[in-house]
Amino acid sequence: MSLRLVIADDHPIWRDAVERDLQSAGLDVVGVAGDGEKAIRVCTAVTPDVLVCDLQMPGRSGVEVTAAVVPLGVRVLVLSASGEQTDVLEAVKAGATGYLLKSASSAELVEAVQKTAVGEAVFTSGLAGLVLGEYRRTASDTGAPQLTERETEVLRLVAKGLTAKQAAERLGCSHRTVENHVQNTLTKLQLHNRSQLVRYALEQGLD
Repeated sequence: MSLRLVIADDHPIWRDAVERDLQSAGLDVVGVAGDGEKAIRVCTAVTPDVLVCDLQMPGRSGVEVTAAVVPLGVRVLVLSASGEQTDVLEAVKAGATGYLLKSASSAELVEAVQKTAVGEAVFTSGLAGLVLGEYRRTASDTGAPQLTERETEVLRLVAKGLTAKQAAERLGCSHRTVENHVQNTLTKLQLHNRSQLVRYALEQGLD
């Protein structure tokens, strides 16, 4: 099955190069955008599997775009020149599944897109430890990881034994949106599978 992608970057030469690399790998680029507002409009219209998104764009930043499209069931791979801690953490907190530096090779980009599409967190070497360290620090400071209201709702339904499809029907959203929330929750809680997630929910009295 070919993955459907949208590319958002305000530099047309770079955007075209990324598009060629992804299409050469057999991936289907169904839309492009040169600013944040258009990126949101395109993702809303075509609902791609993955949005490959720059951080610094006119109109709306990549972080704002990420926060807007993740609830639609779109997974986001940030492709940025910045490896600054603040940029990486803001992107992840907004819902990005992966974060890759623009210095990555074409093969690394294609692999990152494929992993992002199935909900696997992927980061340029060195950035994963940064993100994990921040979540650990946050958990230590607050006494517990901070889940959003919707993540807590999904966690409660998972603990009750509902499948992703059943939870989606209950919440009035897509199957993919529920899976995204589950993946984000696993990352925040530093867990590896649904069994551990259910155990955590039971321990927290969320059943």
